[in-house]
Amino acid sequence: MAFDFLMIPAAWLGVFWLQFDLSPLSAGLPDYALHLLPVIIVIQGIAFQIFGLHRYLWRFVSTPELVRVVQAVVAGSLACALCVSFLSGMDLAGMNSVSYTSFVIFGLLLVVLLSGPRVLRRWFNDRRLGKAGTRRVLIVGAGRGGATLVGMMLRDPSRRYHPVGIVDDDPDKAGRDIGGIPILGHCGAIPGITAQTTVHAIVIAVPSMTAARMRRIVELCEQSGVPMRITPHLKEFASGRASLGELRPVVLEDLLEREPRYFDWPEIRGELTGRSIVVTGAGGSIGSELCHQIAELEPSRLILLDNSEFNLYRMDQSLRKTYPTLAFSIVLADICDAAAVGRIFERYRPEAVFHTAAYKHVPMLEDQMREALRVNVLGTKTMTDVATKYGAGLFVLLSSDKAVNPTNVMGATKRLAETVCHAATTSSTRFITVRFGNVLESTGSVVPLFRSQIAHGGPVTVTAPEMQRYFMTISEACHLIMASTTLGKGGEIFVFDMGEPIPITYLADRMIYLSGKVPGKDVGVEFIGLRPGEKFSEELFRPSEEPCPTRHGKIFRADGQAEQFRLEEKLARLREACDVFDEPAMRRILFEIVPEYYRAPSAEEIPRIAAASP
Repeated sequence: MAFDFLMIPAAWLGVFWLQFDLSPLSAGLPDYALHLLPVIIVIQGIAFQIFGLHRYLWRFVSTPELVRVVQAVVAGSLACALCVSFLSGMDLAGMNSVSYTSFVIFGLLLVVLLSGPRVLRRWFNDRRLGKAGTRRVLIVGAGRGGATLVGMMLRDPSRRYHPVGIVDDDPDKAGRDIGGIPILGHCGAIPGITAQTTVHAIVIAVPSMTAARMRRIVELCEQSGVPMRITPHLKEFASGRASLGELRPVVLEDLLEREPRYFDWPEIRGELTGRSIVVTGAGGSIGSELCHQIAELEPSRLILLDNSEFNLYRMDQSLRKTYPTLAFSIVLADICDAAAVGRIFERYRPEAVFHTAAYKHVPMLEDQMREALRVNVLGTKTMTDVATKYGAGLFVLLSSDKAVNPTNVMGATKRLAETVCHAATTSSTRFITVRFGNVLESTGSVVPLFRSQIAHGGPVTVTAPEMQRYFMTISEACHLIMASTTLGKGGEIFVFDMGEPIPITYLADRMIYLSGKVPGKDVGVEFIGLRPGEKFSEELFRPSEEPCPTRHGKIFRADGQAEQFRLEEKLARLREACDVFDEPAMRRILFEIVPEYYRAPSAEEIPRIAAASP
């Protein structure tokens, strides 16, 4: 405030210094200049107070503060001119000699004298030497997110990060700068930049970063050997609602996240809000996430059915903490127990059923055919029968891409479950099947296995170099499952757009790198060959199915379902075979109902087959 008040006489005297052709003012000033000085100081000082110039810290000054400086000076100068105009009418001390040009020059000088030191203070603050431990960072993205990130880093009092440069693939931005930080080139220059200057981390600040572009950046960072950081919510960061403390390492989900999915939430709410809903396998990976998302929709009651005591206990604790007003029931039961399932439906009368309960471990189920058939097929049959009997309006079966041209027991049983669900459709109950690929972090999946192997120093075991799978996040899968409920009239199979399949070797290498280690150096990758029932790649549609688009861009309908004749009779024979543990009969019936099922011979069977061949 003292500085601002001192600049008022400096600017006023500067007007006459300029009028005297920069000659020393000691030769004398006009009397009116000195007489007016107290008036100028008072009026302009009042304007400073009104516009609150003293309330802003100089080291954080930006455009809004400089605009206030201009507003205060213009308002004060106009007020001074009006006052002098009034006094000149009284011809006091020759004040009629004051020209209005003097006030224009006064205003310009005062703006310079007030703004200049503020800008210099901000410049010095932004470029002062960092404290010990300051991390030098390279920023990816020269858009709004990058500009916000640069500003936050330069204004951060703790000086945790110091931006040394920016990269962006927009060629028009090369050679420019943001807040004095140069744009050094395109993203492909990252290895060269890090080789020429010290960079401790690379920070991504691109709100629209796609999975493909993210994977490219990760590969470039892997070449440079520099770790990456990313803002947790890029849109929030670009708007300034996030902080530097929320920068986090890049994780696997960032590499697989695709374009945003837009769902008709009002329509989904109309389908599920206020309904009694049962979720089977509610303690599993997908079942638990589905329960949490359904809880957001405020059902009248959510029934969690599972045969795992621990999983249900965990879900009970989670739902009570997260949704204290949710009406829900925990039911410990087996979906193959028709009496127990019937009792549940009789008591709660669910209007919608999400059937996620199933066995899914491919190699294990090759030697556990009876259990796979009992749960995946006969359990599904029990659920569809009871849902029909008690008039549930909606039944959603979760299937798998392994059901397409199956080469394993798990896939064949899931294909048979699809057939059971399709055949169960009635006028009162809509039976819908959703088919999709692998989800990250699901129980027994490859991601937790790789993470455990990396934590123990490796090696990471990959089936074969050509092995690839479809992946999506659990959250996205559950969103699409609920969106599918608004599409089907009954009997449909909906298939999710899984994007491009991901090579498992790429997955392993990226997980090793993201853990801070180098593939092949710190953690090895070992190829172990196909396990029982596995194949190199999965498919989403059967040859007889035609993918048809729906009004949801990421959900397709698989048209061309063939009718299954005498299904009830075949299922009855299958049940009898399971009751007496007749595995050859189980396999024959499975081949009969699912003719596309091809069972690859095991390593032990290959020599016998070769010896029997002519």
